Amino acid sequence: MLAEFTIVPLDKGESLSEYVSKVLDLVDESGLEYRLTPMGTVVEGDWDDVMDLIRRCHMHMREHSNRVSTSIKIDDREGAVDRLDGKIRSVESKLGKTLMK
Repeated sequence: MLAEFTIVPLDKGESLSEYVSKVLDLVDESGLEYRLTPMGTVVEGDWDDVMDLIRRCHMHMREHSNRVSTSIKIDDREGAVDRLDGKIRSVESKLGKTLMK
């Protein structure tokens, strides 16, 4: 499954990269495939591993913030693997060009 999630400390002002970096360290150490985007992080793995990671990231952010908002979007397709890159390749093949540089 793919899960895109965003964790926002609501009491830290406009610039959040200091706090996001604390959470991304957990993501990087998880062993799951992921992509950091300007608006969130996409992780690929099985349900339990992905949801456990998101829970741990949320709780880690709570250690640094009195109020945290976590949003999760899930794409769960039976039998699908390598969707983190595969979904992009599929669109690019239909367009006949590479979109990401």
